[in-house]
Amino acid sequence: MWRFILIRLAGGAVTLVLASFIVFGAMYLVPGDPLSNLIGGMNITSEQIAIIRNQYGLDLPFWERYVVWATGAVRGDFGLSLQFQQNVTNLIASRIPTTAMLVVMSTVWIVLGGLVLGAVAAFKAGRVDRAIIGTTAITAAVPVFITSLLLIYTFSVGLRWFPAFGNGTGFWDQVYHLVLPSLAMGIFYIGLVTRTTRAAMRTELESDYVAVARIRGIVGRPLFSRHIFRTSLPTIMTLSSVLIAGMLVSSQIVEVSFGLSGIGSLLIQSVKSVDFAVVQAITMLVITVFVVTNLIVDLLMPLIDPRVVRGGGNR
Repeated sequence: MWRFILIRLAGGAVTLVLASFIVFGAMYLVPGDPLSNLIGGMNITSEQIAIIRNQYGLDLPFWERYVVWATGAVRGDFGLSLQFQQNVTNLIASRIPTTAMLVVMSTVWIVLGGLVLGAVAAFKAGRVDRAIIGTTAITAAVPVFITSLLLIYTFSVGLRWFPAFGNGTGFWDQVYHLVLPSLAMGIFYIGLVTRTTRAAMRTELESDYVAVARIRGIVGRPLFSRHIFRTSLPTIMTLSSVLIAGMLVSSQIVEVSFGLSGIGSLLIQSVKSVDFAVVQAITMLVITVFVVTNLIVDLLMPLIDPRVVRGGGNR
């Protein structure tokens, strides 16, 4: 068990180090000189140019710049935003609650909808199965911004049940404002979780030990909870961990569509203004969430399925 944990921790650490180097080096792959991109065509004095070069470490060798940046990133210091003239960490921290709540609410839609529809499709072969798979295939194929516009037109403009724009003030008002955005992002991913759940449970339904359990008289809820759902859970959890990180990326479309001031909309603004410090920080945040989420799933997997450890640490 300890060997399994150490391997997963070491893998996560190596991934973060390599990702940090790629994220930092990508600044120098952008066409043009990094200093010119930072200045953005502004007419500034040589003294101001020297200050900018010193502020972003452009007067240091590449490897030394990377070490300084990575050391600051570990401490949570990503420098100063050129566009907002604010500390990058504080700027992102002010946007995290909106995006975090959006992801949490979307996850609720995805997990509940995907698990329920997937389980129903697995147990109800025939018309019900085909209807669920066909419907979710369509919803997964529709771009998120189209779904956002349809929801705004139907529930905001038409029925006037929910607001179309803004974060809201206070917890419950924010939840109210995020119902449509979270649903727009959730609908896109529900189809993926539904098909994965259906395939995993259908495989377990056709397994020998489920057949033996039925012969022994285990049916209904005990059969589902003890044998089918639990053995299907590793596959579902693996996909869900990937989707959580993916939602941080796709949230930018939803946040722009609904006028939310979250991390996604901040990333788009920063890319347009070539604000490297903010783009690097948000990119590292997304990668870190992805690595940590997968690490948590990996560490929980032996508790769900002990065969993971007995198999030498490989899923």
